[in-house]
Amino acid sequence: MRLATWNVNSVKARLPRLLEWLADTAPDIVCLQETKCPAAAFPAAEVAELGYEAAAHGDGRWNGVALLSRVGLSDVTLSFPGEPGFGELDGVGAARPEARAIGATCAGMRVWSLYAPNGRTLDSPHYVYKLDWFAALRDALAPEIAAGPVVACGDYNVAPTDADVWNPALFVGATHVTPAERQALAELRDLGLRDVVPTPMKGPHPYTYWDYRAGMFHQNKGMRIDLVYASEDVAGRVRAAYVDREARKGKGPSDHAPIVVDLDA
Repeated sequence: MRLATWNVNSVKARLPRLLEWLADTAPDIVCLQETKCPAAAFPAAEVAELGYEAAAHGDGRWNGVALLSRVGLSDVTLSFPGEPGFGELDGVGAARPEARAIGATCAGMRVWSLYAPNGRTLDSPHYVYKLDWFAALRDALAPEIAAGPVVACGDYNVAPTDADVWNPALFVGATHVTPAERQALAELRDLGLRDVVPTPMKGPHPYTYWDYRAGMFHQNKGMRIDLVYASEDVAGRVRAAYVDREARKGKGPSDHAPIVVDLDA
């Protein structure tokens, strides 16, 4: 079985590329992030022509997540229990959860597509929100990991180590690399999740994100912030994993590349 995760940075803007990539790569399960698309407008009919069921969670702004599967898609969960919100208030004065998480059962495996908050700056309320979001995610995933196979894929907006950024010195005092963010990832792994580190297609580092600024991609000045965290019963089935850097090339790409993971039956 083939599993993939990809921050597409607008599913509508990237739809022709996504459809071509699905046809060529043929993943069985796909986790998408930053779809920037209301759930009702997600291109479910287009991906259905390639054999995929789809479940989407989005409000049309800068967030949005989705799951595609051709091996079953059931027990869909939008957001996770206890997920904090930010910004817009609901009817009782609490911040609404953003469209950052969707889970479903695919081929007997619990799969989550996750788009973690950016954090913005260290003095921003969004940074506090980011840490709270990770803490709530840990609490929500704990019983699922204890119950059976789980894979939590997506754009975590954290580089796990200094080796996962092209120049650690440039990130001092910025988000994505702070001890608190990395501790949040460590606490997720402590639940029984393994970081499935993909093979890079260029250079020694499996970066998954490169800024759009001129030259960053071609100079391989990137970050590994898209992660596949798998429970031991899934991680033990991994036959191969790679960053599909080719999908970052060409006209109008996302600023992220997909991760593709092949699992034994």
